[in-house]
Amino acid sequence: MSSKLKSIGEKGSHVFNLNSKITQLGKSGRIEDAVKLFNQMPHRNTVTYNSMISAYAKNGRINDARRLFDVIPRKNLVSWNSMMAGYMNNDEVGKAHELFDKMPQRDIFSWTLMITCYIRRGELEKARHLFNLLPDKGNPVCWNAMIAGYAKNRQLDKSVEIFEEMPQKNLISWNSMLAGYTQNGEMRLGLKFFDKMPERNVVSWNLMVDGFVGVGDLDLAWQLFQRIPNPNSVSQVTMLTGFARNGEIDKARLLFDQMTNKTVVSWNAMIAAYVQNSQIGDAMKLFIEMPEKNAVSWTTMIDGYVRINNLQEAKQLLDRMPCKDVAAQTAMISGYVQNKRMEEALEIFNKVGNRDLVCWNTMIAGYSQCGRMDEALNLFEQMIKRNIVSWNIMIAGYAQAGHMNRALQLFEEMGETNIVSWNTLISGFAQNGLFLESLGFFSLVMQDGKKPDQSTFVSGLSSCANLAALQVGEQLHQIVVKSGYVNDLFVSNALISMYAKCGVVSSAEYVFGDINSVDVVSWNSLIVGYAINGYGHEAVKVFQDMRIKGVAPDQVTFVGVLSACSHAGLIDWGLNLFKSMTHEYHIEPLPEHFACVVDMLGRVGRLEEAFLLARERKIEANAKIWGALLGACRVHKNLELGQLAAEELSKLEPHKTSNYVLVANIHAEARNWREVERVRALMKERGAEKQPGSSWIEYKHQLHVFLSGDKARPQTSDICNTLKTLTALMKNCSYMPDAKASVIDLS
Repeated sequence: MSSKLKSIGEKGSHVFNLNSKITQLGKSGRIEDAVKLFNQMPHRNTVTYNSMISAYAKNGRINDARRLFDVIPRKNLVSWNSMMAGYMNNDEVGKAHELFDKMPQRDIFSWTLMITCYIRRGELEKARHLFNLLPDKGNPVCWNAMIAGYAKNRQLDKSVEIFEEMPQKNLISWNSMLAGYTQNGEMRLGLKFFDKMPERNVVSWNLMVDGFVGVGDLDLAWQLFQRIPNPNSVSQVTMLTGFARNGEIDKARLLFDQMTNKTVVSWNAMIAAYVQNSQIGDAMKLFIEMPEKNAVSWTTMIDGYVRINNLQEAKQLLDRMPCKDVAAQTAMISGYVQNKRMEEALEIFNKVGNRDLVCWNTMIAGYSQCGRMDEALNLFEQMIKRNIVSWNIMIAGYAQAGHMNRALQLFEEMGETNIVSWNTLISGFAQNGLFLESLGFFSLVMQDGKKPDQSTFVSGLSSCANLAALQVGEQLHQIVVKSGYVNDLFVSNALISMYAKCGVVSSAEYVFGDINSVDVVSWNSLIVGYAINGYGHEAVKVFQDMRIKGVAPDQVTFVGVLSACSHAGLIDWGLNLFKSMTHEYHIEPLPEHFACVVDMLGRVGRLEEAFLLARERKIEANAKIWGALLGACRVHKNLELGQLAAEELSKLEPHKTSNYVLVANIHAEARNWREVERVRALMKERGAEKQPGSSWIEYKHQLHVFLSGDKARPQTSDICNTLKTLTALMKNCSYMPDAKASVIDLS
């Protein structure tokens, strides 16, 4: 060999090694080192550029990848595919398709990339359109991708259609179709398909075992597992995980001990099994015994200690971890976030070299849950790449903080939304008392092409309940039935509350009776429904039925039944029930329970007892308690105790107008006009401005809201004239309003 050829060969070998090094650095997240090496290379070939494009794309620097792609001296098909894959992995589908359209030539990999990209996003019509345009349909790769895509999106009929149309099926095709059945829980069809397969491999058997594990049929899973001709570590881990998931940890350990060739994956699966069953001590023993540990082993143990809230042990493990990876650090951050220890979480976050989306989202969620939205926004704006989860976390954070304008602004800025985005916004409006807005956005969900889910219906029904919008609620009930959520327990409970708060107790009873397996929330919803509609005796009867059925009442149950006793005048029964909370059910009374009892005593004029209970030292001062006493004092004209209750209320709610109105009315009824003037002055001094009263009416399936003194409505004059006419007619019928019941206007 001539010296020239030898030199060329050595130079080519050197470039090849450097190209491989760039690829490795990109995969490990050391992107800056990859850039430095690329810039130092005196000789680069097309492979060098392709390696650097992939490194940029894998680390979220897609714009840098595109800049490099545009300056490649000689692009080949791999260059185009690498850039397209980069866009795909960074969820920039539009740009990926734009590049696909510009490609001078395409291979089966190009087509598969683009089709798979749409499948991954659930855009199956676009994937099918591309598939139909495929020039050569002889290769089964795209066929298999379409089968898997339809199956993943629960469109098994389309998967079967593609499978049967395939001109040439291979084992991957059969396994893809089998996976469609098993992953969707269609095990009867899956078993039938499995039996007629012309050939099977260990993947086929593993799919069947995993399918039966998924539907909770461990007996059939175990029978199939024992029939596998040559089980591999995946077979064993699948069965082991199945036992662990169903709490059969001893069987999982027995299977693990019988493994002759334990891989690190097997060890990790057994450790994870102990962690999932909160047996952290056993997990740690196994962790110590492991002949070889990888990042997953360390991360699983760190997560285990986080689960039992032993953050000290988790941190010590993280400190001992030889090569800390982002998953382990994120698990530690998650532990601190759950305990609202944000400074310690930030300290770990700042040490993470290659933050992934999960790491960023965990940290942002921590700040959002603590109400520290400025810090959450600061991190959010630093993110190079965001996903839908990132946006949803921010929207939820602003909603939780009561900043619905900002939440809506972010929602509108999102490029793409999912049903979680809509649910977050709809529930945010409902939680902040903006029920009309909540229903308005509910109506837009389906217009946006999204299918409402459990959470959407619960929020919509909750808004109907709070607005007493019965007709809208009934329409939602019909949509619930059509959407297949009629048997969902959370939705059924929301329906009970909606009908109860709209005053249609018979419909609430019907929904309750139609639930296959009621829970404590179902019972509570019905009890509260009876209570708020004045059916005290019925509420007490349901409570007794609940006890007979063996359902343990909770704090909400007692709020409902005590309120029912108060409205029904069942004083002795209510007082005995209140005592039984702690003695029989071991439930500590909340201020809400004390408020119910104070209201109960106050209604029958036992104001001294109510006052002594309100002053009970073991309960925290609560506005509901003193408000109930103040209301009772007004009814029974007890000025002295009313004054004391008002003083306590003024400390707790100095700006609430209704408290001042109650006090003023007590003085007005006693004709203490000086005191009325003093309350008026005090109210203005403390800035307790009277808010305009509001009401709404449902007419022709629409809610119409009216504000006191609002002259903006075009029909205000006509409405006022009609009301005057009705008042005159009532006077002619000898009806006169009770002057004593009217309140003093302090506006």
